[in-house]
Amino acid sequence: MPDRIYNVLFLCTGNSARSIIAEAILNHDGAGHFRAFSAGSRPAGQVNPLALEVLEEEGFPTEGLRSKSWDEFAVPGAPEMDFVFTVCDNAAGEACPVWPGHPMTAHWGIEDPARAVGTHFQQKAAFVTASRYLKNRITAFLSLPLATIDRMALTSHLHEIGRLDGATARAGETK
Repeated sequence: MPDRIYNVLFLCTGNSARSIIAEAILNHDGAGHFRAFSAGSRPAGQVNPLALEVLEEEGFPTEGLRSKSWDEFAVPGAPEMDFVFTVCDNAAGEACPVWPGHPMTAHWGIEDPARAVGTHFQQKAAFVTASRYLKNRITAFLSLPLATIDRMALTSHLHEIGRLDGATARAGETK
């Protein structure tokens, strides 16, 4: 286990679903060793209610989750990130701010559950699927020996995680 607390930022365009889900999962599963945050390039301003519903049903705390701009994390005094992961293809293709501390980055893209159409059940199923894919990526990330692995090997592993089941076309690429 890591000897220090690592800061991780999950990015998506709207910061209303995928990045929020990832933030909640890592804060829970990596408690004491990781602090997760999420943000968007063009935040929606509110968290998708289905994201909150699925997280709560899966036992993840949702208190304090909010849609916010990535600008909050690129200013003096913001937490210095160790890792920045994009979880949507649009955010991966955008010019990101320069992050203090030069964090390691990778793209872990999955389909946007907020774009699902159909009944409430069908829409919710898309969020459950997205949550499962993100949980799998986070579990793989948590298993990495961060305190002892060299940067080149870690970069390779981070990109491999982005290619796990459910990856979108750009998954595994860096910005």
